[in-house]
Amino acid sequence: MDLYAAKSGEELVKEQAFVFPDRSKKLITLRPELTPTLTRMVAQRQQQLHYPLRWWSFGPFWRYESPQKGRAREFFQWNIDLLGVDSPEADAELAAVMASFFKKVGLAPSQVQVMINNRRLVDEQLGKLEIPLEKRGQVFRLIDKREKMKEANWEAYAEDKGLTPNQLDGLKAMLTNHSLWKESEELVRFFEAVDALGIREYLQYAPHIIRGLDYYTGTVFEAQAVTADIQRAVLGGGRYDNLLADVGGDPLPGVGFAMGDMVIAIILEELGLLPKDRDAAPAKVMVTVFNEATLLPAYSLAAELRQAGLKVFCYPEAQKLGKQFKHAGRIGSRVAVILGPDELDNNIVAVKDLETRKQAFVPRQEVAIYIKNLLDDASAS
Repeated sequence: MDLYAAKSGEELVKEQAFVFPDRSKKLITLRPELTPTLTRMVAQRQQQLHYPLRWWSFGPFWRYESPQKGRAREFFQWNIDLLGVDSPEADAELAAVMASFFKKVGLAPSQVQVMINNRRLVDEQLGKLEIPLEKRGQVFRLIDKREKMKEANWEAYAEDKGLTPNQLDGLKAMLTNHSLWKESEELVRFFEAVDALGIREYLQYAPHIIRGLDYYTGTVFEAQAVTADIQRAVLGGGRYDNLLADVGGDPLPGVGFAMGDMVIAIILEELGLLPKDRDAAPAKVMVTVFNEATLLPAYSLAAELRQAGLKVFCYPEAQKLGKQFKHAGRIGSRVAVILGPDELDNNIVAVKDLETRKQAFVPRQEVAIYIKNLLDDASAS
């Protein structure tokens, strides 16, 4: 728990994390996010690892928050990090991963946008407003709440944090200046890099994006849906150049982002982009079992087809072929393979296209190539 409180921020631990005593009465927490854990792990093996270090993971996380649309107390999260490179171009490489993902799932720039800002730029602007260093952490959190509060409530909150009327006016002007990024060499280089990568249309500068975690030091990201009816971040992240040293390692720059499974699933569902067979098994080929005598030969054939690179499901018992074909259709298989007594005797295999209903008898040694060609032709049509 101490790791997250010190590095992610007291607000995360006090308000959003599951915290409870273990048997020795020490307070522990279910992990609410990954970055501090990742950096501590890297710090422990820092001299054995090779850099730049590209790291990804996918696993469960927990937040003690009120469940609502796009938010649950347990969720899965995809984490992508790049450590060992201190450059805006490295930040752009992470942005390219985001854009590549969005393209892959069918989300256009008109449907999702990655908002970009830079904490060093914001810190410089706060200095110009003569906001003391000791107050800037509070002002970062104030900026993070800008889009989540009504105007009057936000201004009252700002005054409660000790901002003068002039400072508040200056802060409001900063948050509406969409050309401010041009004053940051980091952001200028970042946008030049994303232009070169051909992903600029997915990105825009957003002066109100700051991200709520305390360890961010430079460029920060937050993706938001443009057309879907959900007002939560799709993903978020940023640069954390001091975190390795803070957890006991040697100084090492890092940048990363994380995306939970819930918000993106809702967006894809609302936009009709989830595949219709998303609940189906990924196997496009099902090997049927004709009778008890053909069960083990069917298992052997399934193993051969898998070895050839095909995704194969073998029906686990002898049933009527009609029932097996029906199951194959339900799980999204395109091809059914029949290995009956006659096929075994003649060293052939019956291959049935479940969509066209066409069936062919293929020599056993050629069946993998035949099925691959059949699936390729089906994908191309």
